[in-house]
Amino acid sequence: MASGSLAGRDSYDEEAAAAGRRPFDLDASDHRSGNIIPRYQVEGSSKVDTSDRYFDEWQKKLSSTDDVHKNKSGSRYFMVSGVDLSPDNMAVAIVYFVQGVLGLARLAVSFYLKDDLHLDPAETAVVSGFSSLPWLIKPLYGFISDSIPLFGYRRRSYLILSGFLGTLSWSLMATVVDSKYGAAFSILLGSLSVAFSDVVVDSMVVERARGESQSTSGSLQSLCWGSSAFGGIMSAYFSGSLVETYGVRFVFGVTAFLPLMTSAVAVLVNEHRLSSVERAMPHSGSGFIEISKQHIRQLWTSVKQPNIFLPTLFIFLWQATPQSDSAMFFFITNKLGFTPEFLGRVKLVTSIASLLGVGLYNYFLKAVPLRKIFLVTTIIGSALGMTQVLLVTGLNRQLGISDEWFSIGDSLIITVLGQASFMPVLVLAAKLCPPGMEATLFATLMSISNAGSVSGGLIGAGLTQLFGVTKDSFKNLPLLIVICNLSSLLPLPLLGLLPDESGNADDGETKHN
Repeated sequence: MASGSLAGRDSYDEEAAAAGRRPFDLDASDHRSGNIIPRYQVEGSSKVDTSDRYFDEWQKKLSSTDDVHKNKSGSRYFMVSGVDLSPDNMAVAIVYFVQGVLGLARLAVSFYLKDDLHLDPAETAVVSGFSSLPWLIKPLYGFISDSIPLFGYRRRSYLILSGFLGTLSWSLMATVVDSKYGAAFSILLGSLSVAFSDVVVDSMVVERARGESQSTSGSLQSLCWGSSAFGGIMSAYFSGSLVETYGVRFVFGVTAFLPLMTSAVAVLVNEHRLSSVERAMPHSGSGFIEISKQHIRQLWTSVKQPNIFLPTLFIFLWQATPQSDSAMFFFITNKLGFTPEFLGRVKLVTSIASLLGVGLYNYFLKAVPLRKIFLVTTIIGSALGMTQVLLVTGLNRQLGISDEWFSIGDSLIITVLGQASFMPVLVLAAKLCPPGMEATLFATLMSISNAGSVSGGLIGAGLTQLFGVTKDSFKNLPLLIVICNLSSLLPLPLLGLLPDESGNADDGETKHN
């Protein structure tokens, strides 16, 4: 497992943090009950001035057109782990599946940056960090989705466009990209595609989480990330064997077809098409300005509340601990000689482990207080992360364990633990969102979390450069691993910033210290 915070990080994949598994932002479930106020609802959010007629009318349209949590017939669909498999929920699950299956190109990108563009570990980490920038401005996508209907829709149209943008980005990688700048730009476009579609479906998920218990809202969250993990499993093994057999350009070309699935599932979204008059209202000069002002006002009023700001600060710091992912990738490929085909097997194991982590949380941990989950998983994760020192120094071979089996075992255990510890982050963030600002506020919280992850990657790149770890020199890699893993313990004294709450608590009975 990569050193540093466990959340959503892949063992030997420097790009894993960019997904914010996603990611972050993640983001993160279930039908709401009436108008019950979220248990983490900010005290002042309901007092925001919404008397302005433009904002008031538009908010009504948001509610009337967002039918994703309603079943027209009033009947319930087939249930899986407490989640209705309605067309809307299926659309959400498929978009997350696409996010997982896009991992087909992850190894190809890593080998392309290392072997074709000849970048060193620090440069690779920087390129990956730059390509993650779209995940840091998710509130903008949330505002656009909430406020500006495209062709009469606030969800469907943006899902279609996101899919087309993803296809364009990977098509460029498969054909014309031949520099680190071009690669960074194309990967950035791909990240933008996934991030925007992520915001759209997250807004649908958050609408269901409002007013539900931690246990209930965790069910749809588990469906989402279970779908992502399943997509990862589907693509994992072939991600390595295709690179080894056909090359990275071929893999990029195949990947270009996958985002079209996001465009296709837009038809499943149960959304009323706005009339021309309704569409014109938010775009009229003064109307749009007033809506923007009210969104910003409400967002600021929500974020500055201590019971939102303090947990968000903890998550940022928890994510911002340094990572040694890039250095480890160069070590296992250049020093240990791991092939793309073998790394595909490792990727398959970590994808299955991610799914196991979702199951671990859904069936055993979703009723456990957040503080306890973070405390235990962070300490265990830091200790297990130190085992990478055995691999780097070769001590595992003295113990009779081959490099390959050690890598697989290390990846399996750490990924299960990492995914299980990341799930409550998504549930917490979803339940912090006040009504009417689901997409925007949730995207803000996820962007802050993603900013922490990117910061951790850049700090790790700086430490990699400082310790002189290059594509050929790994003398100080053990020290880098130790420092990164110990640093993951630094946020623990701030656990008091999180709400002291159990998933079995009833709505409105949240414990506060």
